[in-house]
Amino acid sequence: MAKQLDYHTIREIFTRFREADPEPIGELDHVNAYTLVVAVALSAQATDAGVNKATAKLFKIADTPQKMLDLGEEAVIEHIKTIGLYRNKAKNVMKLSRILVDEYGGEVPCSRAALESLPGVGRKTANVVLNMWWRFPAQAVDTHIFRLGNRSGIAPGKDVVAVERAIEDNIPADFQLHAHHWMILHGRYHCKARKPQCPTCIIRDLCAFEDKTQ
Repeated sequence: MAKQLDYHTIREIFTRFREADPEPIGELDHVNAYTLVVAVALSAQATDAGVNKATAKLFKIADTPQKMLDLGEEAVIEHIKTIGLYRNKAKNVMKLSRILVDEYGGEVPCSRAALESLPGVGRKTANVVLNMWWRFPAQAVDTHIFRLGNRSGIAPGKDVVAVERAIEDNIPADFQLHAHHWMILHGRYHCKARKPQCPTCIIRDLCAFEDKTQ
């Protein structure tokens, strides 16, 4: 775990991220808040590309909780069976769809607590939905962000909650809305787990990672 970087270094890092990609967007395909919730829930232990492939046809016929319930669990399984843990995920999709219909009038709630109460929706999923759909500066910490935060010193922490809080505490407010997207994309495509792309990294000179690749 690298030492926490200072304010000025972090501001420069995110200034570079913003210059390179002013409006970063998530890579999960969705058409509304409900399909975003489902897509993020399905993405646990799966790639975004794999989820998008599985949901391409599903979301065309079931883009609301009621339509998903009408489709039925077995049909949902057929659509998502290429994704890991698909049977359990299908059960959760049906359960959360029932709750949304019965308790929220078919609408997705816009509070973290309400989102986290849905089956298959944890803190990370809730934060993604709050950020991407309602543009709330919530920080969804996945494996890429956890790795980058600790390697670079941007947001070091022993667990995902600690990293989330480090992001909220140490990244300037004007970068908070897109912070987790910049970090996810940088971690996914540059600061990779096994072979970080340090030679072409735009924050190489600012990063606290001691074992940089040549």
